[in-house]
Amino acid sequence: MPSATADWRSLIASDYGKHWGVQSIEDWNRVPIVDYADLLPWIGRPPTKHCPLTPEPIVFYEKTSGTRGLPKWIPYTRSLRRSFNHAFCVWAHDLICHGPKFHTGKLYFCISPQFYGAANQPDAVGLANDSQYLDRGLQWMLRPFWIALPTAWRSVEEFKWQLALALLQAEELEIISIWSPSFLTVMLEFIQTHRHDLRRSLKLSAQRDRWLQSSPTPWHQMWSNLKLISCWDSAMAADSAQGLRSQFPTVFVQGKGLLATEAPITIPLLPAKGYVPLVDQVFFEFEAEDGAVQLLQDVQVGKLYNLIVSQLGGLYRYRLGDRVRVTHLYQATPCLEFAGRGKDTSDLVGEKLHADFVETVLQQLQLQATFQTLVPTTQPCRYMLLLDRATASADTIAQQLDRLLQQSPHYRHARLLEQLAPPQVVISPQIPHWFVAQELASGKTWGDIKHSQLQCQVTDLSTLYHLIEGC
Repeated sequence: MPSATADWRSLIASDYGKHWGVQSIEDWNRVPIVDYADLLPWIGRPPTKHCPLTPEPIVFYEKTSGTRGLPKWIPYTRSLRRSFNHAFCVWAHDLICHGPKFHTGKLYFCISPQFYGAANQPDAVGLANDSQYLDRGLQWMLRPFWIALPTAWRSVEEFKWQLALALLQAEELEIISIWSPSFLTVMLEFIQTHRHDLRRSLKLSAQRDRWLQSSPTPWHQMWSNLKLISCWDSAMAADSAQGLRSQFPTVFVQGKGLLATEAPITIPLLPAKGYVPLVDQVFFEFEAEDGAVQLLQDVQVGKLYNLIVSQLGGLYRYRLGDRVRVTHLYQATPCLEFAGRGKDTSDLVGEKLHADFVETVLQQLQLQATFQTLVPTTQPCRYMLLLDRATASADTIAQQLDRLLQQSPHYRHARLLEQLAPPQVVISPQIPHWFVAQELASGKTWGDIKHSQLQCQVTDLSTLYHLIEGC
């Protein structure tokens, strides 16, 4: 049963709790485990000041991309917002006490840009930028140290140009806090490509000007004061994070842990050498592979679990869609590492493509193929559609595929920022044979092989190319 962190008294007072007959903490198991779709009748059509999920007033609704391509609106109360503020403060305190010795405090803080135009208007609800997860007092304290940029832009190129100028002028930069490590990689490539034009727009010292002219640019010298890069470094982001460690060998690249739009889940603590769950803000339940639901104190080190959370904004027993692995114990508390999205979701850089959405997209393409599957690949990060046959050309199908996938807001955002390259299409009658060979090589039997239209693990296609070239 939950502790007070699940805000069970608010659950009792809410219309949602009354509907399920919750009168005390003993009635916890009356509340069903739900997905977002189950809560749609309760959330209604935002924005509204009141939500049946909680008696607390709604401050705003934050939009996030649903794994099936449709947007989700997450209600935020003051209590939920304080949870994010609390997570930031604990993380910052740990870094100050145990991390690098900061001097200037100059930081670039994970601002998610919004792009507007005829077909892409910003939403009228939600946060203007990611810094607003913090309360106003903390924002005020940190504002002198931020690299501040507008939040809405006419184009991606305009945003990249202004951010590049701001970063290059920030000689005292000590902290970069981003989400996907590929975002910083894209920005470094942009600076490298446009370095001559950027130089003409800047007044840099002679030494920094020489560094900027160099190819490749010595980034660790351009920002010699840089001490911390905070970014995702688990699951599919692991390789990209390792790339940043190679480019910035003297910088501490720290994984963010797991933060979702719905709630802060874990934070990295240096003494813990891992990611510690925020047990005073979120109540955790864990769904094992056999469907059994366990509490935090019952999970086993090394095991994978689907995460179920109850938070302070009115979401109770909410299936988050993320999987975590229990890595070790810190002072008797299990540490949780993000192990990826659910088995039906692919997520290279935050695009969160769900199998149901991909199936709908492939139906819209009206392909004549008998075998079709979308696979994520890296170097560069992109999706490749594998077909055994087709009547249209690969380039034509790829363009249509990209347009349809951009119905998902997070996929579109990743494509706009060039964190994802355009999709490609490979057409060959050998593809079904390659797929079966791959599955058998992984240890599956013929009876276990199931063809999915979305592969959720990064796929090495080198053996497929060799097979096609040999035919």
